[in-house]
Amino acid sequence: MTAMRFLPLFALLLIASPLQAAERLNVVASFSILGDFVRNVGGDRVSVTTLVGVDSDVHVYTPAPSDAKRIADAKFVVVNGLGLEGWLPRLVQSSGSKATIVTASAGIAPLKLGSAADPHAWQSVPNAKVYVTDIANALAAADPDDAEFFRAQAKAYLEKLETLDREVREAVAKIPPERRKVISTHDAFGYFAAEYGIRFIAPLGVSTETEPSARDIAAIIGQIKAARIPAVFLENISDDRLIRRIAAETGAKVGGTLISDGLTGEKGPAPTYIDMVRHNIKALTSALDH
Repeated sequence: MTAMRFLPLFALLLIASPLQAAERLNVVASFSILGDFVRNVGGDRVSVTTLVGVDSDVHVYTPAPSDAKRIADAKFVVVNGLGLEGWLPRLVQSSGSKATIVTASAGIAPLKLGSAADPHAWQSVPNAKVYVTDIANALAAADPDDAEFFRAQAKAYLEKLETLDREVREAVAKIPPERRKVISTHDAFGYFAAEYGIRFIAPLGVSTETEPSARDIAAIIGQIKAARIPAVFLENISDDRLIRRIAAETGAKVGGTLISDGLTGEKGPAPTYIDMVRHNIKALTSALDH
């Protein structure tokens, strides 16, 4: 009798599971930060996959054949835009996908990076709020039955971003204005600099392609002394001896790693966007503090 009572329930669960999965909007995000935004807005009403996963660089990504299938099966493809995903239009075309393309940066006035648009708009938290609003509007339009759910999710997440924005401003306000400058080989923090007032200065004579020469190092040391730059984030210098020499000869603090173009895995310092911003502001303030 017991087995007979449970059999229909077990069968019902088997039938219900695919139906529940089918009710979720299938969303593909181009990279991990957008995937995090979509998950925060969509909750359990969306199924999210990212093309460029954690600890990977969207700039140099080479699509795999499986990516075309992911896009072909998607209802939505959420992209950054501003020229970030140069490889994506061809991938969408080859997939034959009828998915709606949602440009999450729509409505943001782009800064320039050289002669092109700077795509790293998410580095300003107010811009991240635009991303989230664009995503919420797109999801609500696609699934009117769940529109209120998406709007409520977005509202809760936007409040967290508002708190995060205040945290960053309060942290920067504690840094003396004359110390709000770092040397960095990163070119991803233009929006952060414009929003929060920390200057990111390119090191003289350094190519990101090669290790700097002795002359390059001397130029950096001279630059730090002349501009009284209190902190250095030089990601492409892997030789600790060079970093120690720069620190010893200038008194500048050597910062840790700034995370710019993607999230880390769960065990890393930035598994979510909010974690990433908090990690970066902690690295910056600890390096720029007296």
